[in-house]
Amino acid sequence: MPSAPSIDIDIAALDGYLGRRIDGYRGPLSLEKFHGGQSNPTYRLGTPARDYVLRRKPPGALLPSAHAVDREFRVISALAATGVPVPRTYLYCADEGVAGTPFFVMEYVAGRVFYDPRLPGLEPGERGAIYESMNAALAALHRVDPAAVGLSDYGRPGNYFARQIARWSKQYRAVESRTIPAMDRLIDWLPAHVPPEEETAIVHGDFRLDNMIFHASEPRVLAIIDWELSTLGHPLADLSYNCLAWHFTPELFRGLAGCDLGALGIPSEAAYIAAYRARTGRGDIEHWSFYLAYNIFRLAAILEGVWARARAGNAVGGEALTMGAKVEPLAKLAWEQARKARPT
Repeated sequence: MPSAPSIDIDIAALDGYLGRRIDGYRGPLSLEKFHGGQSNPTYRLGTPARDYVLRRKPPGALLPSAHAVDREFRVISALAATGVPVPRTYLYCADEGVAGTPFFVMEYVAGRVFYDPRLPGLEPGERGAIYESMNAALAALHRVDPAAVGLSDYGRPGNYFARQIARWSKQYRAVESRTIPAMDRLIDWLPAHVPPEEETAIVHGDFRLDNMIFHASEPRVLAIIDWELSTLGHPLADLSYNCLAWHFTPELFRGLAGCDLGALGIPSEAAYIAAYRARTGRGDIEHWSFYLAYNIFRLAAILEGVWARARAGNAVGGEALTMGAKVEPLAKLAWEQARKARPT
């Protein structure tokens, strides 16, 4: 969709900048903003020879540490030599004079993006294969040794959940505009019930179906995108976040709850987790309800921030204003999971 006036880019200036810094780049340049997403504005850059993608920080006042496009550029670049499917990166620019805010440029990966986890319009066999490919991509990411790809300092090892709970609690408090009792209870309960196990892997932080580009005709992940929340952390944070679709109804947040998974050809949550465990060599998973409660709480906190930016006029997605209505139902669902959790 066309870019909004508040985030227009000087195409001529950008064209000249890229021509001086990307080998083989030749203008003239056209620019089109991608539809979807609530985070960093993302554009398709068209040239006669090939297309690129530009991803940048949104303008305006931002929460601390949010919209870290420099970190996205770093992790995608580091993973290029691994088996993790990522786009090729070309450059990072911190100079706000070029495009208004810092940005990076990566390759344009042509393919399919699925926003509905029910995968309407596909055959059951292809649906199952798409979930298998997504599962394999997540397992491949968690098998990467951070030190081997230069990411040993990409985050602090240890105490991941405690730090994340503190971070999202603080960010939620910074933008909250109404009282949601379930969020208040979770902010107290979560730090007191963090499981004792510690692991460190590269985590995506927003690993879900619509953050992947699939081959145009094959059920195969070509690229994982949107690495804004990536860091060093606990791999089960990614896995449990990826599994939230099985706990959300389609009406609440693009979910699978209440659907006939067998008829759809989509694996159950238990089968999906078993496939991940087989690929990573992991044993039984304890404290699953805690991990779900944490991730639903975190999503609610993120959506409160999206809603705050929308009310301030700084959101980049067309649905941003509707996100505020989802926060309380998500918080209640997270609290239901918290009540199921085993004592730690």
